[in-house]
This record gives sequence, C-alpha cells and structure tokens, in this order.
Amino acid sequence: MTYLWLKAFHIIALVTWFAALFYLPRLFVYHTQALQEGDTRGSDRFKVMERKLYRGIMMPAMLATVLLGAGLLSLGFSGYMQQGWMHTKLLLVALLLVYHFWCGALLRRFAADLNARSHVWYRVFNELPVFILIFIVILVIVKPW
Repeated sequence: MTYLWLKAFHIIALVTWFAALFYLPRLFVYHTQALQEGDTRGSDRFKVMERKLYRGIMMPAMLATVLLGAGLLSLGFSGYMQQGWMHTKLLLVALLLVYHFWCGALLRRFAADLNARSHVWYRVFNELPVFILIFIVILVIVKPW
C-alpha cells in the first residue's frame, strides 16, 4: 500500500512540475515580447509572475517529484537497476533537472533586465520538456528494454 500512495503522490507532483515547466518558458515568450514593445509595466508584472511560479510551484513540485521518485526507487532498487528502461528514465530526469535550473538561470537574467534571447528562441526552448515527457511516459508504460 505504501508503494501505491508514493506512486499516486509522485504522479501528482510530476503533473504539477510539468505544468510549470511548460508555463514558465511561455511566460518568457510573452515577457520578451513586452520588452520588445517597451512595456515596462508588463515586464515588471512578468517578473513577479515568473518568480512566484518558479519559487512557489516549480521548485516544490520538482523537489516532491524527485523525493517521491527516490522513495519509489528505494522500494525495489536492485530490481529497478536491472532494467534498462529505468536507466534511460533516470537520465531523462537528470536532463529535466538541468532544464529546470536553466529556467531558473533565465529567470534571474530577466529579473536583472539582461535577457538577450528572442521570443522565437523561447518558443523552441518551451518544447524541450514535451519530448522528455513523451519518452518518460513510453518508458514507464511500455518498458521497451
């Protein structure tokens, strides 16, 4: 029963984390467009939204996802580590963590008015976690290797 509770909360945390991973770069798109239009009030509003999303939702959801995932992993560690799909999943989770903290670095650049990227770059950047999510779901459900 512990496994099922951990799994349920892991999935809830994961959905929350991904919602934030999808939304924050989209805010960067709009923030960049506001800056290009000279909208300083809009830019200030985006700074607040981005900071609250990252610190209030994204970080706690990421921590919960990782901790609950580690809890699940610990319940069957030796078995999971013999399965190739789990190694690939953990690699993808590591890439997500890099992406997460990259978002934090970009947020700090916006906060300091140092953004040097275009809204088009952020539109492409926004798509990266989509592919990781697709691969993780396939790995966990299909377990192809």
